[in-house]
Amino acid sequence: PSPPRPPSCAGAEPLPPSGSIDMSLVLVVHGGGGSNISTDRKERMRQGIARAATEGYNILKEGGSAVDAVEGAVAVLENDPEFNAGCGSVLNVNGDVEMDASIMDGKNLSAGAVSAVRCIANPIKLARLVMEKTPHCFLTGHGAEKFAADMGVPEIPVEKLITERSKKHLEKEKQEKGAEKPDCPKNTGTVGAVAMDCNGNLAYATSTGGIVNKMIGRVGDSPCIGAGGYADNNIGAISTTGHGESILKVNLARLTLFHIEQGKTAEEAAELALNYMKSKLKGLGGLILISKTGDWVAKWTSVSMPWAAAKDDKLQTGIDFGDTKIVDLP
Repeated sequence: PSPPRPPSCAGAEPLPPSGSIDMSLVLVVHGGGGSNISTDRKERMRQGIARAATEGYNILKEGGSAVDAVEGAVAVLENDPEFNAGCGSVLNVNGDVEMDASIMDGKNLSAGAVSAVRCIANPIKLARLVMEKTPHCFLTGHGAEKFAADMGVPEIPVEKLITERSKKHLEKEKQEKGAEKPDCPKNTGTVGAVAMDCNGNLAYATSTGGIVNKMIGRVGDSPCIGAGGYADNNIGAISTTGHGESILKVNLARLTLFHIEQGKTAEEAAELALNYMKSKLKGLGGLILISKTGDWVAKWTSVSMPWAAAKDDKLQTGIDFGDTKIVDLP
């Protein structure tokens, strides 16, 4: 068995090469920073992030772009009811689903985002359509839904996105304490992916259902370029998770990449940015990051953050500090 990594699961150390694959291919996913996860759910979440990372990595191996890979990986997590995105999204104060997502191509800084969308299975796919089929970066609410219809994106009944667990979370939240506190992101959660393809291009994708019991129309960091994620081939690609309002206030994604521009390693940049948000706002969260050199890190200040990383035909997964598992990919 491999020795446990320190509480930051850095990937700067090269893994043993395997096969003839281009060594620059990297795919990292996260399943959201939050509080303690039950033992039985942990295994389901670990399997889910492993599936997502494997899907994204296979897209890269088949010659797909970094954008293709992050979209594919995040769509897997949106379809998995264990995660707070797509099917499984947490509910707002009215018991409804309002979802946010964004995607960015580090090659040319193209970006697309949607917020407060309903009745769509995969908001990340709609965000990519915004990026590629409109002159805009961001569509919201009814406008985003009209655009989805115009693009032929199928509408699904909102009931198909709502799980029993989400209903119970909303009921419990209303009974216990109402609105979420910034320093206690118990029911937050986001999914995200970052990738480097065979041409060295970088991309990120982030998707979420937001925070439980949120006000109608509340939008967090996930669809906001520079907060919920960012990608620039000259710096790196990042996807964030945690308390959205705190992430927005410190512009967490771009802040982390700023530290890389200042000469910090991926590990150092992640630690500096997350600790700043924690000390300044008591905001907890996490992030996944790939630098332009292909070094990666998964780091968090919340209690846990499911993550998985695929590189050199090796798959690493983790949820809590020091519980990394490594397997060979087929």
